Amino acid sequence: DTVFDTIIRGGTVLDGTGRPGFTADVGVTAGRIAAVDDLSAARARRTIDASGKVVTPGFIDIHRHADAAAFRPGYGELELRQGLTTIVNGNCGLSAAPFGGAHNAAIRAYLRPITGDIPETLPAVSMAAYLAALRALPLHTGMLVGMGTLRANAAGYDLERLEDAHYRAIHRAMEQALADGALGVSLGLGYAPECFCTTEELLRALAPLRGQDIPLTVHMRQEGAGVCTAVEEMLTVARTLRIPLHISHLKAMGRDSWGKKIPRALALLEQAREEGLDVSCDVYPYTAGSTQLLHILPPEFLEGGMDAVVRRLRDPAARRELAQRIETGDGFDDIARLAGWDGIYLTSLHCPEDHPFLGKSLAQIAALTGQDPLNCCCDLLVREDCQITMIDFMASEEDIAAILQSELSNLISDATYPTEGMPHPRVYGTFPRLIQHFVMEKHILTPEQAVRKMTALPAKALRLRGKGTIAVDMDADLCVFDPAQLRENGDYQHPCRMASGLDAVLVAGEAAVIHDTYTGAQAGTVIRRDTL
Repeated sequence: DTVFDTIIRGGTVLDGTGRPGFTADVGVTAGRIAAVDDLSAARARRTIDASGKVVTPGFIDIHRHADAAAFRPGYGELELRQGLTTIVNGNCGLSAAPFGGAHNAAIRAYLRPITGDIPETLPAVSMAAYLAALRALPLHTGMLVGMGTLRANAAGYDLERLEDAHYRAIHRAMEQALADGALGVSLGLGYAPECFCTTEELLRALAPLRGQDIPLTVHMRQEGAGVCTAVEEMLTVARTLRIPLHISHLKAMGRDSWGKKIPRALALLEQAREEGLDVSCDVYPYTAGSTQLLHILPPEFLEGGMDAVVRRLRDPAARRELAQRIETGDGFDDIARLAGWDGIYLTSLHCPEDHPFLGKSLAQIAALTGQDPLNCCCDLLVREDCQITMIDFMASEEDIAAILQSELSNLISDATYPTEGMPHPRVYGTFPRLIQHFVMEKHILTPEQAVRKMTALPAKALRLRGKGTIAVDMDADLCVFDPAQLRENGDYQHPCRMASGLDAVLVAGEAAVIHDTYTGAQAGTVIRRDTL
């Protein structure tokens, strides 16, 4: 007589593979799925009635920036309340480990607008120490090692060209972080100091990965008019090093690129997959992104770290040069032109005199201060020591739909966690939004396709074994909900609203959410490469 810890009875199982849903009970024992069958004759210590509901694997977000937020009180509730049971941090080259020593303060300052304040007590000098500090987790949490952090730790933000000793230090640190459990390596070629490297220098920096089954994720060098060139660069890297490649938050910024660049970018990736390359991509389901306001500057304006940027922006001659660069937009993602000053909204400001500008566009702030938008923007960056985040409206929903419909793509949020201000609504609502908007309203995807993009495909991209599908012996990370009731409740004006519509969320078989109520269970684990 089998007795399970939990049986989820009578639901339609969407198992993550994309195949049609089927009616079955799901039995859970000791944190794993023990049976997917008719279990009407079996007993359980706990029963969850899923009749009229779907049962899915727990959702997996392989692109968040909760590196520091994982140590804040309340971590996990907003993630679990949207069905997330596994997340991966350390993306875009901006990992909160490993670093320490001479460049410690500069790295913390650079990461702050993305991750928020990294606790001074956090032992970030090694990936092993960082991962060991992750305790009492509500959901499974993994880390990538960021090349931007590795490079800044070796050489700071000043050097455009690295020396042999710097490459040796980067290689040692990368290999150690991977041995310590990092799931892969992330690049942020749109950020300093990685934006300074050539393709050849990038290949040299990534040499330890050659021929290994270790994922490389990349925020590409350009995501606007040059996005296809950027895809080609990364395919060159993948072919040369013979490594798996995952393109982060694929998009085509700027109205001139909408409908034109994404079909070509997807075709390049599909051709590479046909050649035998392991390539994939992800996308977030919003037309607005969110990052540092600093990201509107061309690469040469980022040289030398934050203090140098502030000095440069104080210089009237440098501002005139910046105005020319923004006007032409050559060789970088010119967000000021691609989104427009009226499409860039400021979401975190620290100086009390700037607080009235929170949530307003740079065009609105410029009108209020009687300035032109560029000088207004530069003055704000100077006054705030560049510690400003923005939301920028620059993508097309038609492009998002095209990426979602590709076999290459999975869903991510790209959620950033600044310590104050207004976050992007994607922090709270990305995964319900896919079901609510792109399945139930737009019919872009079927429920089965959408679930696959939130479960099996991200698990495959980062080699998360045991996760992403409902089958015997897989981890019992599970969601129960009615797709018609799943809701993203936040918006750009009121982003900090929990999602709703989840009847149950289980992490390693433990109930983490029941009827939209967070239980506080701490069944999450640290996901390491050596335990996969």
